Amino acid sequence: MMFTLPKKVTIIEVGPRDGLQNEKQFVPTEIKKQFIAGLRNAGIQEMELTSFVSPKWVPQMADAVEIVLDSYSPAGRDIVLAPNSKGVDRVYSTNCKAVAVFVGVSNTFNKKNINKTTPESMIELKPIIAELKRKNYFVRACISTAFYCPYEGKINEEDTIQLCREFVGSGVDELSVADTIGMASPTEAHSLFSKLKTEFPNTLLTAHFHDTRKMALANILASLQAGIDRFDTSAGGLGGCPFAPGASGNAATEDVVYLLERMGIYTGINLDKLVDSIEIVRPYLSRSIETGYFKLHAPSP
Repeated sequence: MMFTLPKKVTIIEVGPRDGLQNEKQFVPTEIKKQFIAGLRNAGIQEMELTSFVSPKWVPQMADAVEIVLDSYSPAGRDIVLAPNSKGVDRVYSTNCKAVAVFVGVSNTFNKKNINKTTPESMIELKPIIAELKRKNYFVRACISTAFYCPYEGKINEEDTIQLCREFVGSGVDELSVADTIGMASPTEAHSLFSKLKTEFPNTLLTAHFHDTRKMALANILASLQAGIDRFDTSAGGLGGCPFAPGASGNAATEDVVYLLERMGIYTGINLDKLVDSIEIVRPYLSRSIETGYFKLHAPSP
């Protein structure tokens, strides 16, 4: 290989939040807790536990407070998503010290998601981020539709970079940059993340790929080449956004771990225990798990 790869990669497991949020049938709270415990046992150090959003719009997250109270661990970094001041106020009532906020680069996507344009969202979020930082919270900014939008098509790369600049200027600790509908190509992934890596050397940069067109692993490899060593993934390839028609699940944690370990890149994740955790939640899912790992290890008929 003519390029340098990181020796270690951090996996941020988003299955309990992003992975389950779009499930049609409610996954029992106790099963979610067991799922989280299994992921932690597999070696996951950073994880999105849940989100403090309106149960009316995302019923799957109605048990957010109980999940955090029972499943939060100070040993790693447990993250909860809070889209607005109401959500953040609920976070303050828990022990969780890491908060994710989100904005779409696309105005249309943002309007359909949270009924605000991108500039309106940033006006609301900046004082919230400032308050979180004053209180010593870790703040993760999730940048949706960073490459393509289901309504507006291709997103101008500079628009994504400019939104990242606003977040970094507001003091966030991490940028999670998402290919929300899975349309990015490896060349586009490499281009954007190379520029972000150059411009924001002191900010944690995380790539978040969906596998809609089976491009997630290729995009992860391209991002590795660009110097990215943090990736959002979802156990079982679970996920999809209710406001992004056609978006399938996230890059599957088990497939990404297999890829990285085969390349000699350390993840600290036990693949067998990871698969055991997926089996906990599998019977309660509305769709089958069809990641590369499970296709190869499916039982004989």
